[in-house]
Amino acid sequence: MTTTTTQSPSALKRTTETLERAVIRFAGDSGDGMQVTGSQFTNTAALFGNDLATFPDFPAEIRAPAGTLPGVSGFQVNFSSNHVFTPGDQVDVLVVMNPAALKTNVGDLKKNGILIVNVDSFKAADFEKAKLKTNPLEDHSLDGYQVIPVEITRLTRAAVKETGLGTKEQDRCSNFFALGICYWLYHRSMESTERWLDSKFKGEKAILAQANKLAMKAGHVYADALELFHSRYEVPKAKLPKGRYRNISGNNALALGLVAASQQAGLPLFLGSYPITPASDILHELSHFKEFGVVTFQAEDEIAAVTSAIGAAYGGALAVTTSSGPGIALKMEAIGLAVMTELPLVVVDVQRGGPSTGLPTKTEQADLLQVLFGRNSESPVAVVAAQTPGDCFWAAMEASRLALKYMTPVILLSDGYIANGAEPWLIPEIKDLPALKVKFREDPVGFLPYDRDPETLARGWATPGHAGLEHRIGGLEKADGTGHISYDSANHEKMVRLRAARIAGIAKDIPNAEVNGPDTGDLLIVGWGSTYGAMTAAVRAKQAQGKKVAHMHLRHLNPMPNNVGEVLKRYKKVMVAELNLGQLDMLLRSRFLINTVGYTKVQGRPFTQAELEAKIDEVLS
Repeated sequence: MTTTTTQSPSALKRTTETLERAVIRFAGDSGDGMQVTGSQFTNTAALFGNDLATFPDFPAEIRAPAGTLPGVSGFQVNFSSNHVFTPGDQVDVLVVMNPAALKTNVGDLKKNGILIVNVDSFKAADFEKAKLKTNPLEDHSLDGYQVIPVEITRLTRAAVKETGLGTKEQDRCSNFFALGICYWLYHRSMESTERWLDSKFKGEKAILAQANKLAMKAGHVYADALELFHSRYEVPKAKLPKGRYRNISGNNALALGLVAASQQAGLPLFLGSYPITPASDILHELSHFKEFGVVTFQAEDEIAAVTSAIGAAYGGALAVTTSSGPGIALKMEAIGLAVMTELPLVVVDVQRGGPSTGLPTKTEQADLLQVLFGRNSESPVAVVAAQTPGDCFWAAMEASRLALKYMTPVILLSDGYIANGAEPWLIPEIKDLPALKVKFREDPVGFLPYDRDPETLARGWATPGHAGLEHRIGGLEKADGTGHISYDSANHEKMVRLRAARIAGIAKDIPNAEVNGPDTGDLLIVGWGSTYGAMTAAVRAKQAQGKKVAHMHLRHLNPMPNNVGEVLKRYKKVMVAELNLGQLDMLLRSRFLINTVGYTKVQGRPFTQAELEAKIDEVLS
């Protein structure tokens, strides 16, 4: 860290500290615009050139009572001059708009961290809603922090008064006053946010853009004049690989990956979906790509959504259906139909806390066993998992590749953490995308609907409308080759084994699992999905301390890479960390007969780096 001294217009001398990274969290009521505020700070940091990771955290209720604990919404961003793997364990700067936000978030603020408080919302009624008996600004409970009390509401009203907006509309600009303070604190330009406001509020709503810009500028000026801030901070640009970047969330990246896959395959993309948190944004995003042959269908329920996609697959489209855990459960019978008909189908499961409605806006990894075994009878499907927001693009490409090549449903696992989180994403060149060209069956000579490719065991894809290629599909068992309905017991076993062998054969077409760290050692940590960032950061920290620790993260969960068993046996101990009660752990123990150490968490929140480091130390001791 370096320090320089500057002088503000108020003649107050301040130091400017250069930091490697900083973590900031905005927290307030669900109506306070914290997600917008955090997203704008994130976009500004990304445009500046920082690497970053975000963690949006919001309530499940559409509108919880204002000022209450269940209604708190937060947005955290970790921005850095080096590579970022997580949104950060602890917060350097916490902005709270009311006592409920303070109570639920202050425990994550670092010792001596900066706490910016909207004191206008710290009244007796606010304390009662937050179940506080005393005023935390007066009871010395915050003595360990740099408390910056700001009359954000009053100052916002004064700043936007000239617009003529009513008090309610004025108060909605308070989040941009807080954003202006943070832009000043970290030497960030307001230009990109001003452009965003102008693009969002046009015509009759242009007055709202003006009001929010006035509030943001007022916060910036106020911070410069506020003598309680003795330092400002700079986080230099990150040294990222050369290329063109954009800030992207997991859901947006997944949608783009599906569009790219359809273009590479030369197929129209059809999405049959029923809105459900946290997967709905994929439907919203894909609806903007009609010019690329994308058709989005919002069905009346989950079953209609998946069956419409199966129909589109029969018609020759790259067919996709999206949902979360409860919706996947409803889709399972139809996914079994896709297994029987052997049609390519990408099923996206953006996991959330459960069971039942559970925690709709919180993250979890507890659908693994459901997607592997949640259908009746022997009905194997391929399963892949995305690791980071940007990786959702490549996971979507891979799921599409496998579905088209092997004529099978493929389930793509994401979760709320990476779906809503964001990071800088290196936009790939089209020439670097995998070729997914599909060859339909067009020659009627010798045509049999269940005649198989000897290498992949995939049946031919014959679309309707071709003379001589007529065939039936449906849920009843098919005769080998002809596809006629068959009740023959020997044929049924043959078809069951062929379908299983087709999925198992995918293992020859996927890369070996990579190990980050020594080839042998004291401990191997295994994970999948969104735990990648925290596990990578924790393992690197322990390797830097000289510990013989390695990390293997699985993208392909069914089938698994061929080298998984061999890798597991090279280490003295194996720890499996996941956001469930040990589902992958159970699979590895039963398949490879190894004694693992499970480390699980089901709190609706991702692992922190500190949690994993502590567990590593415990296992090694």
